[in-house]
Amino acid sequence: MTSALDVSFGQRHVARGLNRLTENIIKKGRGSYVEFVDGKVMLDFTCGIAVTNLGHCHPKVSEAAAKQCMNLVHGQCSVAYHQTYLKLIESLLPLMPHPSLDTFFFWNSGAEAVEGAIKLARSVTGRQNIISMQGGYHGRTFGAMALTRSKTVYSDGVAPLMPGVFTLPFPYWHQMGETPSTSSEELVRKCLHQLQLLLTQQTSGSDTAAIIIEPVIGEGGYVQAPSSFLEGLRQVCDQHGIMLIFDEVQCGFGRTGKMFACEYSRVVPDIMVVAKGLANGFPLSAIISRKEIMNKQKPGTMGGTYAGNAVSCAAAIAVIEAFAEEDILGNVNARSEQLFTALRDLQRDPKLASYILDVRGTGLMVGIEFASPKSFQYDPVINPNAPDKLSKTIVDKCLEKGLLILNTSVFEVVRFMPPLNISEEDLAKGCRIFAQSVREVLGVE
Repeated sequence: MTSALDVSFGQRHVARGLNRLTENIIKKGRGSYVEFVDGKVMLDFTCGIAVTNLGHCHPKVSEAAAKQCMNLVHGQCSVAYHQTYLKLIESLLPLMPHPSLDTFFFWNSGAEAVEGAIKLARSVTGRQNIISMQGGYHGRTFGAMALTRSKTVYSDGVAPLMPGVFTLPFPYWHQMGETPSTSSEELVRKCLHQLQLLLTQQTSGSDTAAIIIEPVIGEGGYVQAPSSFLEGLRQVCDQHGIMLIFDEVQCGFGRTGKMFACEYSRVVPDIMVVAKGLANGFPLSAIISRKEIMNKQKPGTMGGTYAGNAVSCAAAIAVIEAFAEEDILGNVNARSEQLFTALRDLQRDPKLASYILDVRGTGLMVGIEFASPKSFQYDPVINPNAPDKLSKTIVDKCLEKGLLILNTSVFEVVRFMPPLNISEEDLAKGCRIFAQSVREVLGVE
């Protein structure tokens, strides 16, 4: 890189609509760390937003991609099958949460997979309307953006959005104006009641093609859907012939301690979308469904220039092999216990307790929610003594101390998504930096 290609060059020539955690330039990544051009080496708890689940430049994955580059880079999916595409399906089939999920279409990004899933649901049912969740995030392409209900910034100034989208409350206490002590049973009861009203007052079951949900809400605050809620959605979908779509783009592929987050509930979707950790940084997503559903689309309905790229498919095959060889899920569950212990120790500290509202999540998809001095007018958990923009201030302090970590949602939430193969020592280091940052920001010894 020439000396002229510095941060100021990026600020002049990269689109302003792209936001960044830090105004710096990454030089390289290896395992749980990234190195910047200024020489800083930082522990990475962002994983490219839950993408490099096996750490940066995992040797097995990078080697598989490099070898594939010398064999076939681009075998267009509408021209012929290619070997890595079929081999990836063979590798994925035993991992599916249910044997009925046996037919695949590979695309490039999570948003594209969501778009394809909506197209599939509408084709199969002959209906238009889609129900998505309050706080849900599904992407920034036009159809996916219409389903996204985590923040308005993604759709500011571009209306009208895709029509036929309706929003259902998700059982997250803060969105529902409740307190952290509210039982999941009560939250689920209220949300399923609202679903019944929605199907009676706004979109009838006979007009509704799909309900789409992240089994663990990501951008909306790292909140796991209770099993009873997913069971209730499944029952309603079966009653009305509605397609149930699970968006496992962020929570899937080992992030929660199981290959797919829906396995905790044993509820089986009609359509599932995955991406992010599927190929550990190579662009690849998948729409997965039952053959009888996929077969209702005419040939030529699906496609895409780079869909199911051969190099990305080879990387994904290597990811699956690494999961088995390195007992990745075993490490996720061990490090999850370690992470929850560290965060709950903070929560139990009497000097910090009034500022920490919730510690939640599963596996290595964990959120910690802090109090706010103003928030929303009718918020029941406002703490006038809490610093403003607390989560962002803590994230910035972590950055100063050598830890990349992100906040999320319209509330004060910091999200943990470290590599799934992170060592005990590196996780402990990250937790120490985080705890120090919290205490310094709050002025607590």
